[in-house]
Amino acid sequence: MSEHDERLPLAETATDGLKIVIVGGFGVGKTTMVRSVSEIRPLSTEETMTQAGVGVDSTRGVQGKTTTTVAFDFGRISLDEQLVLYLFGAPGQERFWFLWDSLFAGTLGAVVLVDARRLAESWYAIDRLEHHGTPFIVARNNFGPPKHSLDDVRAALDLSDEVPLVDCDARDRDSSKQVLISLVDHLYTLSTVREGASS
Repeated sequence: MSEHDERLPLAETATDGLKIVIVGGFGVGKTTMVRSVSEIRPLSTEETMTQAGVGVDSTRGVQGKTTTTVAFDFGRISLDEQLVLYLFGAPGQERFWFLWDSLFAGTLGAVVLVDARRLAESWYAIDRLEHHGTPFIVARNNFGPPKHSLDDVRAALDLSDEVPLVDCDARDRDSSKQVLISLVDHLYTLSTVREGASS
């Protein structure tokens, strides 16, 4: 039995839980990231794509994909003895975007996972997070060697300098964990700035 097949109990010392959403376009690797980093067997609502989705769901750039998330993925990772991240992977298909606003409720921050080959599919996610005032970082999931610099990606997405932009491999546990740590660091920085401004 692998580590991801076990159901690890939540540590009794855990005192703080943070809800994190992983969002982005269809086929960018959200389910893969939740699976790779979760310390428990993730809850997944991934279903086989059928003929009913033909003409409704765009598979441009991901023609070989055979499954899709129809509600959300859920996982958990303990950052230390007290701090726990609860991970929600949002569905990427446009017809499921109505679920996003509900998933954003109570979220402290988000990861926008992007495929640099299909950046336009990430704009809606960024727009919704900005609309809700939800802090986020952007992670480029590398499908092969990057063809553009992170500065090029930042410019293409029109990201402000304050939004962290990192590289990752969503299949790799350590890489995905670093993305989440980058988000937590960003949230901490923002809270410190707010506290300084209010004092």
